[in-house]
Formats: sequence, structure tokens, C-alpha cells
Amino acid sequence: MDVETKLDLIKQVGEEIITLSELKTLLETNNKPIAYDGFEPSGKLHVAQGIMRAVNVNKMLKAGVHFKMWVADWFGWMNNKMDGDLEKIRRVGLYQIETWKACGMTTDKIDFLWAKDVMNDDEYWKKVVSVARNNTVKRITRCAQIMGRKESESLSAAQIFYPCMQAADVFHLKADITQLGMDQRKVNVLAREIAPKLGFNKPVVVSHHMLMGLGQPTSSTKEAKERAIDLKMSKSKPNSAIFMTDSKDEIVKKINKAFCLEKQLFENPILEYNKYLIFEKNKSIKIERPKKFGGDLEIGSYEELEKIYSKGELHPMDLKKTTAHYIDLLVEPVRKHFEKNSKARKLKEEVESFEVSR
Repeated sequence: MDVETKLDLIKQVGEEIITLSELKTLLETNNKPIAYDGFEPSGKLHVAQGIMRAVNVNKMLKAGVHFKMWVADWFGWMNNKMDGDLEKIRRVGLYQIETWKACGMTTDKIDFLWAKDVMNDDEYWKKVVSVARNNTVKRITRCAQIMGRKESESLSAAQIFYPCMQAADVFHLKADITQLGMDQRKVNVLAREIAPKLGFNKPVVVSHHMLMGLGQPTSSTKEAKERAIDLKMSKSKPNSAIFMTDSKDEIVKKINKAFCLEKQLFENPILEYNKYLIFEKNKSIKIERPKKFGGDLEIGSYEELEKIYSKGELHPMDLKKTTAHYIDLLVEPVRKHFEKNSKARKLKEEVESFEVSR
């Protein structure tokens, strides 16, 4: 695969790339660059963490990237996930890996690495302390967003240390590319800033889009990037997201209640589901509706869907009905896996018994 094709694949993943010229140079000089993503085991996966993540990782793999998935169990512990129960956090980590296998992520080509396995490594902690020594508390607390927190929140000492560890992860994993969500960009930029001082190469930051929650937006005053993060779906708000093992009835119910104004393209979660999930898995979709409302409609691309919807030629309820149908088809293999595989089913039952803590 030539460099331009690889670059195009990664551009499909990155809503923001810092910087595109550096990424091109990296692909020209390194046949197998290392990319990493870290995930904090914190409960059931929703479709953005499941299907959308699988789509993005598979594109990175296709582009020839060696992908490392960092199971950030200690980070979840520091951030008080699962009420700070480390064993529960680790069980959730196994469950999430099982979910990715079931939804099509090419897991056999990914290195799954557990944070717990480096916590007795002096070299890792040297990197952490080096990051901390070269930054102020104020600079570090500006990265609180990576933990789902706000700068104004009262953070524990462990949570203040968290960004120092995450920046150190980039160097310890020898990552050429950080491939995380837009909500993680602040700490990735921090890693870029601090890298030359510590003797490391600056990582290229490829930040993927954060899929919106299904509820109605409540504010319009934030800058676009901050706002997109603020509106993302959250497992702590179950009705804002479709989970990877939701039943068909649950999916239909949530989609029907979702915010979706007629003709509106901006901040429309139903359209986002189509763009980032459905059309990534389907070349076309079929809208089924009575003849008196225009009859069935075959749509061959997301761009075509936007055009039709913006003109008012497709009613929100018809779009919702179709969206629920296709999302259910995407989730169905995962549901079946957790129903039929006894090991997976036990993991699911365990995780569902855990109380999700913010």
C-alpha cells in the first residue's frame, strides 16, 4: 500500500491530526509505526466504544500501523471507577476485550497491554516523574478532561498525577501515534510539548470524533471542540447511549426518544449514528415508508442522506425507524456472542452486577 492510501485511511479516523505533514513523513520513513489507545475499564461498552472503535482501529491496522491497546486498569482505580475496586476493574477490562472480539475488531493483530504489568518498572516511573517535574500543577489540571472531569472539580492527588502517567504511557509504549478520542487531545498535546525535553520524538496526535449522546443539547456557548466532548454519549447516563448488548426493544425505545429536529444537520445524534456507524458498515440503506409518504427510499451514501434530510424530504421518525433497525443489526452479533458463549456470558453478568461510578 502506498503512502497516500495509508494517509487517506488514517485521515478517515482522525477528526484532528497534529500534524498532517508529520504523519506523512512518519509513513514515508517507517513501515510499521506504533499507535496506541488507552481505555479505562469502567463498565459496559456503548456503540461508540464498541463498533466505532473497531472501525477506527481496523482502518489503522489496514494502513500498516502496529496497534497497542493499553488496558488502563490502574488509571480506572485512580479515577475511582467501580468504586475503586481494582479486581472489578480488571474483570471489566476482560469484558471489554471480549466485546471488541465479537464486534469485528481484528484483535489478533493488536497487542493488549495491561497497565498493572508495568507498575513495578523503575523506567516507567522515571518517565512519570520526569513529566511531573517539567510541568506545573496548573498545567496538569488543565488535562482533567481526559478523566471525564472538569478543571473546576475537586481532584484527588491521584487524579492530578493521572495525566503525568498518561503522558508517560506514550513514551513507555514507544508510540509514534496517539490514536485516542478528541476528549484526550489535551494530554496528547502535553506529550508532544514535553517530548523533546525528555529526549523522545514528538508523537503524531490522531484524535477521532466523539459520538454524540442521544439527548438534547443544553448549551451553545462552548467552542466546537469542547462542545463536541461535552455532548458525547456516556455510560453514566444510560439513556444517552446504545450499549453493545442492548436488546432490540431497548434500541428502538432509545432511538425513538432521541433528539432529532426536522431538517437539522448540526448536533443531530441520529445523523451521527448513520455517518460514523451505519454507513461505515453498509454501502447503502433502505428507508421503508408508506407510498403516501413517498414510498421506500434507497440511499447510497451518507452525503446523500444529509442532502435529502436537509431538504425535509425525510421525516425524523422515518429516519429513526431505519436507524434503529440498522443499529440493531450491528449489535446483534455481540448480543448472540454473550448469550451463546458461557465464558463471555459470565463476564457480562459480572459486569452488569457492578455499580457504575463516575
